[in-house]
Amino acid sequence: MPSRTVSPWTARESAPWPGPPRSEPPWPGPLRPGRALPGIALVFLALALGACGGSTHKDETLMDAQTTGVLDIEGGECFSDPRYSAAAAEEVVLFIPCEDGADNQSYSFVHAPDGPWDRDEVAALGWAGCGDEFAQRWSSVEESGLDFYPILPTEQTWADGDRVIMCAVYDPDGQLSGSTLPTG
Repeated sequence: MPSRTVSPWTARESAPWPGPPRSEPPWPGPLRPGRALPGIALVFLALALGACGGSTHKDETLMDAQTTGVLDIEGGECFSDPRYSAAAAEEVVLFIPCEDGADNQSYSFVHAPDGPWDRDEVAALGWAGCGDEFAQRWSSVEESGLDFYPILPTEQTWADGDRVIMCAVYDPDGQLSGSTLPTG
């Protein structure tokens, strides 16, 4: 049987063969540094602005009591924002020593009264209670440079008796550089 040369496009019969290799570049005219510099500068500017980022606002929808790992966090401990874990096949929250630069720190817990599940009421209680606890520790959001949000029970954990709302503090401009809790 005679041998034949098979082009890589033979296997893809639906895709047309692009033709012989070109000896010219696919762009019009020679590439001049003057043309590339503005484009390169824009790319670097976009990357720099993206890296600096703006301030981040977190709310009660960031995570809840069913986010894996959040119920293991104790008062004063630091932890990550929820991140997808391939090993767990879900989003998880990890304990991180505060001095290692964490995303959040638990600073208080608010206990909701028994009653029927009402997410809006629980969220309002969380915001009010965590706000009061924040005000007892820091002068204000503006002066401290920190912000807070409540981590709420879910309808399912509420049905199981969970009435605890965790209060978390974070730096809207980046990671915490250590414990944020006031001393003394």
